[in-house]
Parts: sequence; structure tokens; C-alpha cells
Amino acid sequence: MNTLLQDKDTLVPMAVAAVSLTVGLFIIIVFRPRPKKSPVKSKFICELKACKELVYSMMKESNCAPIMVRLAWHDSGTYNSYVKSWPECGGANGSIRFDPEINHGANAGLQGALHRLKPIKEQFPSISWADLMQMASVTGIELCGGPVIKLRYGRVDVSTPQECAKEGFLPGASPPFDDGSKDAATHLRKVFSRMGFDDQEIVALSGAHTIGRAFKDRSGVCDFLSGAAGGTGTKFTCPGAKCMAGGATGNYMPGGQSWTENWLEFDNSYFKPASQELLRLPTDNCLKNDPGFQTYVKIYAQDKEQFFRDYAKAHKKLSELGSRFDPPYGVYL
Repeated sequence: MNTLLQDKDTLVPMAVAAVSLTVGLFIIIVFRPRPKKSPVKSKFICELKACKELVYSMMKESNCAPIMVRLAWHDSGTYNSYVKSWPECGGANGSIRFDPEINHGANAGLQGALHRLKPIKEQFPSISWADLMQMASVTGIELCGGPVIKLRYGRVDVSTPQECAKEGFLPGASPPFDDGSKDAATHLRKVFSRMGFDDQEIVALSGAHTIGRAFKDRSGVCDFLSGAAGGTGTKFTCPGAKCMAGGATGNYMPGGQSWTENWLEFDNSYFKPASQELLRLPTDNCLKNDPGFQTYVKIYAQDKEQFFRDYAKAHKKLSELGSRFDPPYGVYL
């Protein structure tokens, strides 16, 4: 009995001490002041937000979202995961703004996208070209009704044309392919695996063709000229075509050939059966015919939300390929 009383005398103070320690830790964790953001980081975030508002307004007025997506993709798409040094590895580093890269065959027509962004870049000199292009890309996806992509900012630009990527890293549309691939599926896997993407991510990223058009006088993969070259396009890309969400018309340059009917609406229609007036290249058709790809085509054709989730992840990954960030972990809005 005396032993139990002695144990009780010992245990009670220990329990009180344990409770006091737990409460103390709770107070420290819950009520500890949050670390303040550095003035430099806070200023940069404010500039990013103001810049994105201006980008959004510009793109809403001109309906140029598709070409902004293409510009950012082509800056990122030179990435080579087998090269470990920067900027030799390529990727999202702003090099596409320089000649000779902007004049590579696959980048035909992208000079116009740079011209649209140049006045905005001049207003926000602290924001890199690499960041601005990736910002315009995700803003364009959102503007067209696609998923919100939580982008990381702080990319460092290359500073000279000598740091541009070599030509030939971007995917082609039709054989013969520059990398010697025997068919379109082999070519897509060779190009995207070099960047670290698997079959599911390849199909998800290909779904970005739900917006945009191709032009004979730019990529040369279709027979329809841009409006700047006198083209009037198809019934989906002619003047006054109802190409936006809900069948609305918009202000845009006519011409070219689109992959989808509403080519200014980001949805999953790219994965559904297409009429003859819509564009389908060998690299599009192989997605439905290749066993490894077609599984995901079927999923995305039936489930838009799944496509949006997978696309957002793959797009974010693409936007960071080969990027050097300052600060190292980047900045989020």
C-alpha cells in the first residue's frame, strides 16, 4: 500500500509536467509568429501579380493564347535530361528570344508572340523572359477555360545567343523525322523521354492541341495560309467562326487549320472523333493507334476532369525543365 502511494506521489507530478509540456508546445506552435517575407520577395510577388493582370488583358483582347502556349513549350522543349550542365541542357531559360533559335524551322511564326510580350517585359524588367513566357502560357490555358496551373517563378534567363539550344530537339509532325524514328509513336517517345515524360504525360500534353491552329506559312504542316498571308481558313477558322466557348465569336486573325471546332476553348475535344476539316497529323493519329497511348486517349475522351488534372501536372513539369531558379526554390503566387 505504501508502495502504491509512493508511486502515486511520483506519477501525479510527472503527469502534470507532461500536460504542461504539451500545452506549452501547442502554444508555441499555434501562436508562434509566422516568419515575415523578405521585402525583396514580397516586391517580386507584387510585380508578378501585376504582370499577370497585364498579360491576361492583352491575351483576352487579342485571343492569342494558343501561340503563347506554343512559345513557352518551344522554349522548354529543347531540354535534354542527359546533359547535366546549365544552360547546355536547354529548357525553359528564355533562349528562344535570341537569333538563331527563334529562327529555327520549328519556331516559325513565334516572333509575333515575342513582339506581343516585349512591351510587358519592358514594364517589368525584374521578371525574366523565361518566367514571362511560361506565365503567358498558363494564363492562356486558364483564359480558354482550362485548368489553373500553379506555376513556380524565378527562372534565370540565359544572356547571350551563344547559349541557345541547337536545332532539332523539338518534335516533328510527319515523317521523315530528323531523329531517324521509323514512325510517329517512336518519334514522340524518343523526344519526350529525353525530357523525362512517359506515355501518359505525352498524351496529356498532346491534348493542348484542343486550342490553336497550324498554318501553311508557319509550320507548313497544313494547306491553309494565315490571314496575314491572305488565307481565310476552314469553316472553323474563317472570319466570324464560332470558335470560342459556348459557340461565341471573337477577335482573331482568320486562317489556318485547327485540331478542334472550338479552338479557343480548352477542353477534351481533341481526344474525340474529328471531322475531315479538322487537322490530324501522324503524331496525332498515332495516339489513337498505338496501344501504349490509346489507353489514355480513351480515358481523356470520357473524363475531362481527369484530363485537366493530368494536363496541369505535365504542363507544370514541362515549364520547369532545365530551369535555374533564383531563389533556388522559386516563388509562387
